[in-house]
Amino acid sequence: MKSLSVRSFTLFAAFLLFATAVVAQQKKASELNRPPQLIRTTTRHDLRRLAYGGTLTIIGPPDSSITIEGWQRSEVEVSAEIQLRADTEKDLDLLAAVNTFVVDEDANHLRVMSTGTHDKVFMRSVAKKFPKTLLGLPWRIDFRIRVPFAIDLDINAGRGPISISGVEGNVQLSASESVTNLKLTGGTLSATIATGALKLEIPARSWRGVGATVQIAAGDITVEIPAGFSGDFDAQVLRAGKIDSTYEELASASRGVDPRTLSARAGAGGAAFKFTVGDGVIAIRKQH
Repeated sequence: MKSLSVRSFTLFAAFLLFATAVVAQQKKASELNRPPQLIRTTTRHDLRRLAYGGTLTIIGPPDSSITIEGWQRSEVEVSAEIQLRADTEKDLDLLAAVNTFVVDEDANHLRVMSTGTHDKVFMRSVAKKFPKTLLGLPWRIDFRIRVPFAIDLDINAGRGPISISGVEGNVQLSASESVTNLKLTGGTLSATIATGALKLEIPARSWRGVGATVQIAAGDITVEIPAGFSGDFDAQVLRAGKIDSTYEELASASRGVDPRTLSARAGAGGAAFKFTVGDGVIAIRKQH
């Protein structure tokens, strides 16, 4: 009996040690996953001249939203809300010094580039002794930008929604995760998104330019075109998914073939549109 009591006590003590360790680990994990207590939002405005036919490059932070609208002025107006999170005002001050964006310009080219804790090269050059505990804290920039309607755009984004309207030019867009809405009538569009969705709305019966190439690894592409539109379409779903075309001419052209591929001409043809999805749906429909 004495031996059994000693064994029971030993097992109970071991259980207590294990339980204490588990509780400590859970507490530590909870602290690590706990959202920062303070939020600071600041607003920045910048206005720069940029002639029609110029180029605007945007390099966003890991999390952001980007809204771009064309207007009749030869200027770029940048409005941005920068949101920081931390546990103390002192930490927010440290983050505010690095988590922001800079505007660089040269002949007919404007660059809006985010800087911050996500960029190791930048941090090594300007903040070598920056507290490591602050490096992984969440932050974001929400951009609203107005640009000359005739302009080239080069956008490199992370996670977050993107909206572009009223612009004609060469538009190059890449994002890791995004719900993107484009309302365009011309130019050359090249868009690549890892996961998410893209909607292309063309409010004109013909595209003034070369066309569009859109690729999404996992997600959906929706194309809305008006009645009587002219253009050449190629669409392909590489793995799981389908092409859902309810636009009359394209729907009839794709009957009886693989539901994951489409090659058809609308109206008199013209600009070339190529849509590719790894897993997802490509929908082409008439604009209402």
